[in-house]
Amino acid sequence: AAAYAIASCVGKEELSEDYIIPSVFNRKVGPAVAREVSRAAHRTKVARRTSRTYSEINLE
Repeated sequence: AAAYAIASCVGKEELSEDYIIPSVFNRKVGPAVAREVSRAAHRTKVARRTSRTYSEINLE
């Protein structure tokens, strides 16, 4: 889930031989990874938090 989230942070117009992984300074990466990992954990039933908790921390 994290790898797909990171990959989604690089748009097709940005993608090149020199730019395939977003910068560590890209502010979209952290929230995207958190959101997708939490969704994957919930979907696979390994999450320890409820859907209500997700909405409280804006991960939905």
